[in-house]
Amino acid sequence: METYAKTLLYAIPGFVILLLIEFVYGYFKGKQTYRAMDTIAGLSAGISNIIKSTLGLTIMIVSYDWVAERISIFQIEDTLTVYIIGFICIDFAGYWAHRLNHTINYFWNIHLVHHSSEEFNLACALRQTISNIFGYYGLFLIPAALLGVPATVIAIISPIHLFLQFWYHTKHIPKLGWLEYIIITPSQHRVHHAINKEYLDKNLGQIFCLWDRIFGTFQEELDDVPPVYGITRPVNTWNPFKINFSHLWILIKDAWHTNNYWDKLRIWFMPLGWRPSDVIEKFPIPYIEDPYNFEKYEPQLSKGLSLWSWVQFITTLVLMLFMFGTFAEIGFPQLFVYGTFLFISIYGYTAMMDKDISGNVVEILRGVSGISYITLFEGWFTLDNYVAFGSEIMLAYFALSIFMAIYFWKEIIYTTPQKKDKIDQLTPQV
Repeated sequence: METYAKTLLYAIPGFVILLLIEFVYGYFKGKQTYRAMDTIAGLSAGISNIIKSTLGLTIMIVSYDWVAERISIFQIEDTLTVYIIGFICIDFAGYWAHRLNHTINYFWNIHLVHHSSEEFNLACALRQTISNIFGYYGLFLIPAALLGVPATVIAIISPIHLFLQFWYHTKHIPKLGWLEYIIITPSQHRVHHAINKEYLDKNLGQIFCLWDRIFGTFQEELDDVPPVYGITRPVNTWNPFKINFSHLWILIKDAWHTNNYWDKLRIWFMPLGWRPSDVIEKFPIPYIEDPYNFEKYEPQLSKGLSLWSWVQFITTLVLMLFMFGTFAEIGFPQLFVYGTFLFISIYGYTAMMDKDISGNVVEILRGVSGISYITLFEGWFTLDNYVAFGSEIMLAYFALSIFMAIYFWKEIIYTTPQKKDKIDQLTPQV
């Protein structure tokens, strides 16, 4: 976990620079693909995922090591060839894991957050899940295990394979000629993120488009069908925690409300979107029927609240990078405490972005807890070892957070989030 944290310490600034380049390019070309609060929400989802991953907050059911030890037929030496074989096996596994996420009700909850943005840009690539509570990816790597690909090779290649999926989340790169027949391109991935009926659940590959072409899930981007982005049942929130568990909450409620005991069991493993017949009419769920005629989620925030949201996001990002840089020094279990503060921070400011008063309450409680922690432990973790008056700065920050949560209380409590007129755009699912 420490090695992964150190890797991210260098990777994250690189991602941020590329985002800024795309933003500036879109600005000067007059084709901007970013909205402020959508960007904060997406990047905050990414931060949440990274914190969860580095702290190891996943229950491992089946690991690759366990599978490889039991079914390996061959033994391959650690050469360039084994890395190539391992990369192909990971991409094959990624295709089927991705297809499962788009096929089965329960697994969609793991993937939904990645599709939740109604824009398409590099920030979407960083919208990753925290709802993957159970680790079972080793099952998809059975071909690699049979071939005897060492676990160390898989561990090295996996983050590289993941990072290589970043670049094609953009609208600014057109079709790439002959490369369209070999790799996943921005054009192909625009199709994957679209909610047009022609594009739904297509182009599930991650690096190579071969799997889509073989298994019948390939769809070219059509000139006369511009992609519309998002999900067909909009989450209407900037809060990554709510987004991550929104579909799971629907499944739980449907399983509770249905009178059919068989439906209570099978709903989790039925095709994506399936609901028991006796709850569809009683508890209709709005969905987008016409992708060309709906309003994007955009609560109207004051300039002050928008600016404060950026301040909170940037502060959380900096605090996370500091955690990665001092991972071993902070150590466990203090890392869990640090991570909890970051999780609570993300919930607080994104809820305020939704004009949800619970965000203000959480921010006040977080501020009080932060001041209490610094007072009780005489400092903010190891910050004073690196920054002069670091703990005093954090005290001032927590005090300011409390003040701003109170200051924006009136704006949030006396104004409602922008409500969408669902009548024309959304209809009950049938």
